Amino acid sequence: MIAEVDGPHTVGRWLRDRAASHPGKIAIDDRGVALDYATLAARAERLAQRLKDAGYGPGQRIATVSGNSSDHVVAFFACAFLGIAFIPLSWRLTPTELAELIRRSAPELVLVEDEHVALAGAALRTLGDDAPAYVFLGVTGVETSVPPAAGAVASRAVHDDDPLLVIYTSGSEAAPKGVVLTHANCFWTNMALSQTMPMIQTDVVLAMLPQYHVAAWNVQPLLAWWSGATVVLERSFQPGRVLQLICERRVTTMMGVPTQYRMLMETPGWADADLSSLRHVLVGGATMPVDLVEAWAARGVALTQGYGLTEAGPNVLALPAAELAAHPGTVGRPYPSVDVCIVDVASGLPLAGAATGELWVRGPGTFAEYLDDPDATARARSQGWLRTGDLAHRDGDGIYRIVDRLKEIYVSGGENVAPAEVEQALGEHPLVRSVAVVGAPDRVWGERGVAFVVARDALSADELLAFARERLAAFKLPAHVVFLDELPRSTIEKVARARLRAMAAQLTAERETEDADGRVR
Repeated sequence: MIAEVDGPHTVGRWLRDRAASHPGKIAIDDRGVALDYATLAARAERLAQRLKDAGYGPGQRIATVSGNSSDHVVAFFACAFLGIAFIPLSWRLTPTELAELIRRSAPELVLVEDEHVALAGAALRTLGDDAPAYVFLGVTGVETSVPPAAGAVASRAVHDDDPLLVIYTSGSEAAPKGVVLTHANCFWTNMALSQTMPMIQTDVVLAMLPQYHVAAWNVQPLLAWWSGATVVLERSFQPGRVLQLICERRVTTMMGVPTQYRMLMETPGWADADLSSLRHVLVGGATMPVDLVEAWAARGVALTQGYGLTEAGPNVLALPAAELAAHPGTVGRPYPSVDVCIVDVASGLPLAGAATGELWVRGPGTFAEYLDDPDATARARSQGWLRTGDLAHRDGDGIYRIVDRLKEIYVSGGENVAPAEVEQALGEHPLVRSVAVVGAPDRVWGERGVAFVVARDALSADELLAFARERLAAFKLPAHVVFLDELPRSTIEKVARARLRAMAAQLTAERETEDADGRVR
């Protein structure tokens, strides 16, 4: 009998292949500590063997609470070698929130970075007798001693459809859901990325997104380790340090969100920073404002706009750098192996040609399921397609623009208003740093918009609305403008709109009370 071997699309193969072909090449630069491919593979193999000896294996789950680190990457590949689902949990959560994700994900083991032991310990104590075992990450922790599994499983070869990553969505609007991505999902996602933005062994990737996000794995880092490139791991986003790293490490490729690119542009030293090494600079999370595109282009850096979502692996659409200036505000065309369609929101039927409707996605990179939630999985799918929940427009050239989240659109006087359109118009004012618009209940119009604005300098609501009247129909104008020092965010790229909606509802209720009796109750 021929022994079963790991599936052809399993991710563990990538590290083993690179360790064999380029053992001395640097795989990870972790705050100045270098790890070559041979060492990374050897540590991951040793940890995998320890986990296997302790009874862990295919079909099981291991969660982590860790910042970006080489220890974390070692644990990821050890799980990949064994067919264990790797579940990186956010260290930005409260103990109560973290405890809930641990309870719902039901891992056999939790790996904790020492920096986050207080958080993890508080969360695990909340679970009482139901808490899983935990151990520290790293060579003095789990790589030395592994707690025995509660129920040992037999080892076998890793299959392409084994879960590799479980990434929890942000949960800014609803309970977080665990998105299950298999080895095959990640293989095809990275294959498509390689065809759009090829990576070679001499590339240096700057990874600054937190590793509980899918993009911290499937947008450049995993492709780098497949290609034999070097990944510079950063634990947090510090604009001054990022500019320094680009210069000193000769970074060739990076991914960030518009907020980060603006912070870099506004950092002292931006004008003199040597950015000449940058080859592929990817934008995700939101569309890049025109002024940012122009500012980076003036420094000789061309940006590639992307669009994706965790459930799609995440890559769906990309607009090459050469076309970005000609198509501002768009997110491009589908990646290779990704199918997209525009579906009429009312009928559910696909629309041809130039059209606006819900964006649906399918392809080998789309997720397997929501962890232990078949009902949510069924709601997210229709006829083999993933329903993104995003309203999109496709022009006559097949280039897509994201209009807004369907659930963000509000109806004012019978007219649909997309907050993103209003935000774009307000954001064109030179004194507006950032803006978010939400709908709030209105007894006359049904809903009216409330704009939350962070201004660069003194700016009045009347000035801003006068500016907007030249760009927006009257029914799209916000009824109220609220100035804030900062927008509340659930993550660096996502505004916490639920909090803004609550603030807007309270504001409009107070204003209606004022209108009714001349005072605020």
